[in-house]
Amino acid sequence: MPRRLDSWLRDPFLGRLYATVRAAGPLRSIAVDLTSVCNLRCTGCYFFAEGMDGRTAEDGPRALGEFIALEKARGTNFVTVVGGEPSLALGRLEALYGAFRLSVATNGLRPIPRAGFEELPIGVSVWGADATDRELRGAGRRDVFARALENYAGDERAFWYYTVAPGCAREVAGVVRRCVDNGNRVLFNFYGDIEERGGALDHRRGFADVRDAIERAIERHPAHVLMTARLAEIVSTGRLFGERWGHSTCTSISPDHPANRRRIENGNPYSRHFRAYNADLATTRRCCTGIDRDCASCFDTWQHFSWVMLNARKHLGSRRRFTEWLTTTYLFYFINRLVDVDEGARLLPEIHRRTRTPVTAPLSESPAWT
Repeated sequence: MPRRLDSWLRDPFLGRLYATVRAAGPLRSIAVDLTSVCNLRCTGCYFFAEGMDGRTAEDGPRALGEFIALEKARGTNFVTVVGGEPSLALGRLEALYGAFRLSVATNGLRPIPRAGFEELPIGVSVWGADATDRELRGAGRRDVFARALENYAGDERAFWYYTVAPGCAREVAGVVRRCVDNGNRVLFNFYGDIEERGGALDHRRGFADVRDAIERAIERHPAHVLMTARLAEIVSTGRLFGERWGHSTCTSISPDHPANRRRIENGNPYSRHFRAYNADLATTRRCCTGIDRDCASCFDTWQHFSWVMLNARKHLGSRRRFTEWLTTTYLFYFINRLVDVDEGARLLPEIHRRTRTPVTAPLSESPAWT
């Protein structure tokens, strides 16, 4: 261990986070499309924009039991379950839940029951206040957000995966308040205008106003926002240590996919274990959220978590940078219930304090996280 890292970890708070992550162990993760079917067709959804619903189906050449056995033998210990819509394939979800640690993303229209999924982290999508969410996800007719709030009220498994468009920053405060009042926490995502609607949805206008709104949400709800201001900056700007986000730097790629041959050879870190499986459970695609799309429109927070986490060495230049890496890594484990959830809830306000103010700032005599 480098001498300076050893000195940083004498800080009780940093030492606790580091020990907790080390005890949880390294992740050997994959992403799986559980089904190619969905009960919505959201404007800006990568799954439909690239025709993933028509490329493979869940009755493909590999049975689910065979897939589970192969992945367990390969050492997989964590699965991100995406879509179509996983709540429409509960039998398949239950089989994966019995074999791996999981995280699942859902549109919220149909609740994932507690029975059989007691410890499942559930990311429930929302794309804005009522009118915005209705237009983008409900085809202008369905109040998806209201239904999802009802389905996951007080559900400690659920957090909101809130995708904010550049021109919708003024909606952030109200949406976050409704989620918090519903008894849930909030993780932010950023809208990529892959269908080129333009206007308020155009990611090329930047997310400065959205980041300001997120920072205000952190100030008001430090125990409920699952993204630090620093991570919001990395995701929304696509900048990390002078590198630019894109296919050449993304760490969540399928190494066995031919589209990634040159990417693997460029020397940038990537997860050697990761694969993004289509719904046939046999074929893989380039990355989690793309086949041929321009990565400049990708603001997927999960992939940016990985970008930070796999660039650990670059964060050893200063205590501040190491704190940013460690808190990001811990948040990923906390969100996905890989560490003690009650302790994570106590630590969350201090995580925000450490990443918003100089890490040398004196601690209070009785910090809330103790």
